[in-house]
Amino acid sequence: MSGITLQEIKQEFLKSNMGIAGISILIILIGISIIAMIAIPIETFQEWNNPGSWILYPKVAIPVWMNLFMTEKIPEHKILENPSVQNILQDEIILTSHQFGLNFDYDYFPNDFIYVFSSEYVGSPLLKMSVVRPDGIQLELLSTALPHANSKTVHSERIFSTDDAIKKNLSLQSEKFQFSLDGLSSEDIVFSKIETNEPLKGKYVFSMNLYGVNSENQIHESKLIIGGKAFGVMGTDELRRDLAVGLLWGTPLALFIGIVVSIASVVMGLLYGVYAGFKGKKTDEAMMRFNDVIYALPALPFLIILSVTISNSIFLMIGFLMIFGWVGIAKVARSMSLQIKTRGYVDAANMMGQKDSKIIFKHILPQLLPYAFASIAISVPAAITTEAGLSFLGLGDPSFPTWGQILHDANTFGAAARGLWWWIMPPGVMIAITGLAFVFIGNALDAIVNPKLKR
Repeated sequence: MSGITLQEIKQEFLKSNMGIAGISILIILIGISIIAMIAIPIETFQEWNNPGSWILYPKVAIPVWMNLFMTEKIPEHKILENPSVQNILQDEIILTSHQFGLNFDYDYFPNDFIYVFSSEYVGSPLLKMSVVRPDGIQLELLSTALPHANSKTVHSERIFSTDDAIKKNLSLQSEKFQFSLDGLSSEDIVFSKIETNEPLKGKYVFSMNLYGVNSENQIHESKLIIGGKAFGVMGTDELRRDLAVGLLWGTPLALFIGIVVSIASVVMGLLYGVYAGFKGKKTDEAMMRFNDVIYALPALPFLIILSVTISNSIFLMIGFLMIFGWVGIAKVARSMSLQIKTRGYVDAANMMGQKDSKIIFKHILPQLLPYAFASIAISVPAAITTEAGLSFLGLGDPSFPTWGQILHDANTFGAAARGLWWWIMPPGVMIAITGLAFVFIGNALDAIVNPKLKR
């Protein structure tokens, strides 16, 4: 094998359509990783398995873009966080009003509505909730006094549409409707036409009014959640988690696992194999017998045992993958080293008294660079799929939203049997696309190592 410089590798690689396609996919994946790390707060990533962090999200909601393919649109789950705020003084009564506007254009009723707020006050202010419908009718939803406080206090609460007080207030306004309200939920009444119990489309304005006599009374946090059956770009799972967050965060995690494991494995394998081949004799024999012992170990069962008995930490898993990933590369590197060390310039370096380490790093390893790059690229998909396989079996690190962990959760909750395709297909497709990118790159580099493979 003749030496190939990095510049030559680059020139040959850019001539390969497959290599360019692989690099293009990889650039897109890196872009997704950067967007995920910048746009998604690290706290969201850390709270992936905390049910309390996702309580305001819907359960197993389909992606919102599915409405484009449906003749009857299902309601989207909306979290309204930016109300219109007004502070009004009326006869020594201070009114703090938060208003939420909602355009409802769906053919089914919402699941529910929830008002989440945090208020700071003194005394016992009055909270009133009402809604103005598209037909101009105003419905009073709730009128309740907040818990009394002699000193300034902060009170947080969630008011659900299933609250008995809301149902009672709506039943007292039954004369506004031309049908019986018996047995109907609060959201069915609020979003219903006057004539029939069918969804009324248009703009709704929900008002949350806090009445008090203290000018320091305030509403700090104020959210209105309109429960729906569709949410986000990728929907949600059984635990209400936004799957788009998991898929986005899974991209840098997959690249990190694949690239770290492949680079470390290739470097270890190259150094080990080249040194064994260069030294030869008893050193080569002893090193390759140790290599055979590691090679004979069944990697996946051994990884399962180690994950169960020691730890399922993702960093420990990366270490285990490195241990089992270098042996095959070492065998190939040894055979290449045996060929290269017989060449004249290596013999000349030996006669000049150069150290073994200098000969290896200066005369042998540089000629293995194309093979090293190809091996790194081809090893990445294996590391990613191995981690995904372990996670799917429940042996991965549950604190990290990897694609394999998402598939494990989907299997646990029977997503396939329930037809929850958006929980299964996207992580599988992402694993396949990532693997395909590195396979393309690896094949292009392999063609440089073996020119006969070029077409």
